[in-house]
Amino acid sequence: MPIESARARAMNDTRDRILDVALEVLGKNPDAAMSDIATAAGVVRRTVYGHFPTRTDLVRTLTQRAVNEITAVLAEVNASDRGADAAWVDFIARLWPLVRRYRVLVALRRGEYGQEIHALLAPVDETLAELVQRGQDSQVFGRHLPAGILSQVAYATVFSIADGGLSDGTLDARAATITSLLILGVPEARANALVGDPD
Repeated sequence: MPIESARARAMNDTRDRILDVALEVLGKNPDAAMSDIATAAGVVRRTVYGHFPTRTDLVRTLTQRAVNEITAVLAEVNASDRGADAAWVDFIARLWPLVRRYRVLVALRRGEYGQEIHALLAPVDETLAELVQRGQDSQVFGRHLPAGILSQVAYATVFSIADGGLSDGTLDARAATITSLLILGVPEARANALVGDPD
C-alpha cells in the first residue's frame, strides 16, 4: 500500500508539473506543441500523453483548474455583504495572481478550443453577471450594457491589462481594478477611493 501511494503521489506530482509548465509554455506561445511542453517539463512526450491523451485534454484540464480557482475566489467575495463595487475590488485583488497565471486561456478561447473553454467558464460568467446585476440594481454600476455583457467586457479588460503589463511591469492590479471599475460605470473619483492610494 505505501509503495502504491508513493507511486500515485509521484504520478500526481508529474501531472501537476506538466500543467504548471504548460501554462508557462502556452503563455509564451499558445500554439506550442505537446513536445515543447514535454521538453520544458523535463519528461518524454509519452509521459505527457500518458496524462493528457490529446492537446484538448490538456487545455480542458488547465481550464477546469482555472475555473475551480476563480469560482472559489468569487464565492468568497459574493459571501460578503459589501456593496457590489467594493466586492468587485476585492475580487480583482484576489483574482490578479490567477489572471497572470491563466491569461493564456484568453488566447486559446479565441481559437479552436473556444467553444469548450467558453462552456467550462460558464459558471464563472454567470456569477460575474450576477455581481454586476447586483451593482446595477443598487446603482453603483452603470446600465449602459446588460449585466452579462458588461461583466464580460470588464473582466476581459483585466486579462488584457495583465497581458499588456507583463513585458515592462508598468501595469498592475491597481490599473486593472480602476480601469474595470470605470468600464462598469463607476465614477473615477469613486474608483480611486475604492482602490486606495498606490503604495
